[in-house]
Amino acid sequence: MLSERKARLEPELCVMKARSVLIAVAGGVLLTLLTGLLSNTPEMMVGATHYGYPLAWLIRMIVAPQYFPWVVDYISLLADIVFWSIIVGIAVLAVGVARKRAV
Repeated sequence: MLSERKARLEPELCVMKARSVLIAVAGGVLLTLLTGLLSNTPEMMVGATHYGYPLAWLIRMIVAPQYFPWVVDYISLLADIVFWSIIVGIAVLAVGVARKRAV
């Protein structure tokens, strides 16, 4: 009886885990893109405005912008996506634990 119940719950747990990971990654990407609206320029930096938090991944060149003034630092962008995905994943995990305790 117990093994039958466990066999029924295993696919359901896989779907829940996959959904949690998908929510965490999508939330991380969304938060990273939203932080691209926040200026994160160091105080002594002149000639460029940096955007993104905690790492500046979007830079707008003000002095001598050449042809296209926007520069994307892809390593910082990826690091920010990982950072915010972990934060969202922890929040999703906390909500899941709270729901289990409430039931």
